[in-house]
Amino acid sequence: MRVLLVCAGGMSTSMLMKKMSKYADEHGIELEIAARGANEVKDGDGWDVVLLGPQIGYQADKIKAKLGDTPMDVMPMLEYGRQNCEAIFARIDKALGK
Repeated sequence: MRVLLVCAGGMSTSMLMKKMSKYADEHGIELEIAARGANEVKDGDGWDVVLLGPQIGYQADKIKAKLGDTPMDVMPMLEYGRQNCEAIFARIDKALGK
């Protein structure tokens, strides 16, 4: 699965990206993941799902307009701040209709 994490500048999600990669490896989840700033998002780019950091949730409509049919969700502050990979992967599954 291909997951794009988006925050204001792409920096704060880089730690989460590393933790999610480790979690995926430990749980046998095939994962390609990247972190980008909100201004770098353009028409889906072939991602399976895009997750926004809570600090840019207010930009959700603007970013969704760029993504077309790519599923997108805003991570809650608690999941994001605690880097709760189990909850975040459950959110990904829900966005993908699993």
